[in-house]
Amino acid sequence: MSARILLVEDDPNLGFVIKDNLQFKGYEVTLRQDGESGDAAFSQESFDLCILDIMMPRKDGFSLAKSIREKNKNVPILFVTAKTMLEDKVEGFKSGGDDYITKPFSMEELFLRIEVFLKRTAPANQKQDVVPLGNFIFDRHNLKLTHPAGSKTLTQKESDVLSLLCQHRDRVLKREEILKEVWGDDDYFLGRSMDVFISKLRKYLRNDPAVQIVNYHGVGFRLEVK
Repeated sequence: MSARILLVEDDPNLGFVIKDNLQFKGYEVTLRQDGESGDAAFSQESFDLCILDIMMPRKDGFSLAKSIREKNKNVPILFVTAKTMLEDKVEGFKSGGDDYITKPFSMEELFLRIEVFLKRTAPANQKQDVVPLGNFIFDRHNLKLTHPAGSKTLTQKESDVLSLLCQHRDRVLKREEILKEVWGDDDYFLGRSMDVFISKLRKYLRNDPAVQIVNYHGVGFRLEVK
């Protein structure tokens, strides 16, 4: 079954170009041209991914993302925007977005972003016990992080945090998501504890500069493997 995508873009020319290209790749696409109609479409149908413009009439992309997140915590949200300011990106992540693609962009870049998100939501990927991370091999079941220079036995919490980052690789994982998933609560003091675990994981991974846990201040963390 092909993935179903909600595309909300107020520029009719760009909207139809994106829709046609996505349909050519085999995706089912529902196109809406303002935030309110996009919200209505999401309420009426089931989607595997949402692509949202930010500057739209009747309801902007940030507001639409927040509304979508109230209905569905997990569906990937990709913002398509001309905005490049850091504050706009942070606002997008806080509103529930997973990533940005900045205009102008190539269709190939958009396809690659979509594939990344659809792969990370596939159940088979989430059940993988042995995960390659650059020059590392992460064995979740045996709590082992192995590198040609040696191996490290992780604590259960360290393994749980790294597992979650691996499952959501290449997107910003919100602080509250990690806390609720690993600790069962998003209490402030648990957040301090989480930061300690992230620091330890960074220390363990420093033998491979291509593997990084990037901090988005006040928002969350993103596992990147270059």
